[in-house]
Amino acid sequence: MKLSTMKKFEFFLIIGFILSFNAFAQKKDKKNLAAPVVVLTFDDAVISHYTFVAPLLKKYHFGGTFFICEFPLTKPDDSAKYMNWAQIKELNDMGFEIGNHTHTHKHVNKMKRDQMMDEIGYIDNKCKSLGIPKPVSFAYPGYDTDSLSQVVLKEMGYKYARTGGRKVFEPTQCSPLLIPSFSSTGIDSSARERVMGILKAAQPGQIIVFTIHGVPDTAHPKVATAPELFSEYIKYMSDNHFIVIAMRDLDKYMK
Repeated sequence: MKLSTMKKFEFFLIIGFILSFNAFAQKKDKKNLAAPVVVLTFDDAVISHYTFVAPLLKKYHFGGTFFICEFPLTKPDDSAKYMNWAQIKELNDMGFEIGNHTHTHKHVNKMKRDQMMDEIGYIDNKCKSLGIPKPVSFAYPGYDTDSLSQVVLKEMGYKYARTGGRKVFEPTQCSPLLIPSFSSTGIDSSARERVMGILKAAQPGQIIVFTIHGVPDTAHPKVATAPELFSEYIKYMSDNHFIVIAMRDLDKYMK
């Protein structure tokens, strides 16, 4: 059966639309795959993680890892500066990752095996008692590391561990138990310039890990990140199509 001129035109118009749509979809997929990847990690269980950070991340549909410890409470108002375990459980229920930062923020290079296992095991057991998945991500207090801690972490089922270093994480060149990170610490223009410089220099496919303390941090003001600056960083990543994940989500990027 022969097609009329009008039918032929409609046929080729439809074919052209389908091909154009497929090309657009493939281009979009490649763009997403090639976007910079940012892992957001938050230390010390400070209260602003619950009141400010988590709602902002949910707004942008971003992931994040909250590294939990329990600092010894030495002042009457200390408990108001930190999340309680009900709030930590709520972060988990919101879809965020709960990671381990030791029980009392003890540096691993200052502990023997038994104490290290107790410090790490305390957070593991607390999570288990509340129905929070066993942590698979760890953050070294003070960025300090040693060979024993890596052995113990592996034995205890940890896949990832974050330290400092101020460099991009390259899975083919770096152990997943020694993941480097950049700090967001700062409340002034110099902090903004530093962090925005890191984000603007990010290349497609690169993995950038951030260590973030309180936003703000009334417990430890020296490592605070200003809320208005953090909001700007998050918006920039959203506007520029960054992939923003929790540390546990690195699985798909490991080579």
